[in-house]
Amino acid sequence: MPGHVLFLNWRDTSNREGGGSEVYVERIAAELVTQGFHATLFCAAHRDAPAEETNPAGVRIVRRGGRHTVYLWAALCYLAGALGVGPLAARRGGRPDILVDVCNGLPFLAPLWARRPVVKLIHHVHREQWPVVLPPWAARFGWWIESSVAVRIYRRCRYVTVSEATRRELATLGVPPEQVAVVHNGTPELPRTDAERAPFPLLVTLNRLVPHKRVEVALQAVAALADELPQLRLVVAGQGWWESHLREVATELGIADRVDFRGFVTEEEKAALLASAWVALTPSLKEGWGLTIVEAGAAGTPTVAFREAGGVAEAVVDGRTGLLADDLDDYLKNVRTLLHDHELRQEMGAQARRHAGSFTWQVAGKNFASLLETADSPRRVQRRGEPSYLVP
Repeated sequence: MPGHVLFLNWRDTSNREGGGSEVYVERIAAELVTQGFHATLFCAAHRDAPAEETNPAGVRIVRRGGRHTVYLWAALCYLAGALGVGPLAARRGGRPDILVDVCNGLPFLAPLWARRPVVKLIHHVHREQWPVVLPPWAARFGWWIESSVAVRIYRRCRYVTVSEATRRELATLGVPPEQVAVVHNGTPELPRTDAERAPFPLLVTLNRLVPHKRVEVALQAVAALADELPQLRLVVAGQGWWESHLREVATELGIADRVDFRGFVTEEEKAALLASAWVALTPSLKEGWGLTIVEAGAAGTPTVAFREAGGVAEAVVDGRTGLLADDLDDYLKNVRTLLHDHELRQEMGAQARRHAGSFTWQVAGKNFASLLETADSPRRVQRRGEPSYLVP
């Protein structure tokens, strides 16, 4: 069925606030290009990239609007394209045959304005994040949009998510499980590195520095283990507006000299960092999958994460490729266990490498293409008793 697929996402990977969602969207789009699709990504504009470009994988990227206005710009550009003008006009690559509406809390509400099939891509439900990042009134409004309004607007659309955990949680919002397909992330190929395991206990956490990533937990782990492991160090890789607060916490805990806030790291730097770390920490409140977990696994590094943090319970095979914690005390205990038990750490690292290798972008791309082939228009008229979609 190859045609033109339009992805709507609030950011792209060149955006300084981009993360795993952006990696997933662009890698899937790139795989679709290899299968004969034309792929366009519409996202917010930012200072680090041009308004329009085609990336090396052949995905056209259109950037308009900002953090909050990209949603309106998407609708306006799509409707203008129907009139033959603007960046989404037919002369600029063909009118989209299908839209993939990526929901990072707030969706683009494409079924309201797009007369094409719409697939809703959601990495995880944001129930826990809203009150962490927004004032109470705004958090309640955002959750109402995500959990009620959006569910109704997308009721006839196919859904795709990256973990069974999210599929189950969507069911609690009223989205039938048979309407949701799971397409896992692939494991990104890290550049080759000559880096070796550090001769001292080294922890690493790769995150956007925002409250719901809970990097404070990683800092608390260092503080709790500092006396028994005098050489213990932590590298915090990533950037974000929460960094100043995290630096203050490190100072308050008396571990500022043990924590390296590395900021943005290149793929080469990330590969070296993961290869040299003893343990990777993912203390996030919620993840759809946990891309950094399998990246660490590809480097033979086990991860400690929280059991109730969504898809991480699938990215980490508890007791085999890392350890899952039930609460903060359990988290600190698991970090201590891995740092002290060399043989266990080595065995889990080897298992993590094999587990990470079982997820490929090629398979993910083929599964996503199959999903697109069965997507139908959200405006179609259903017969009474007819299921919205049948997902194998």
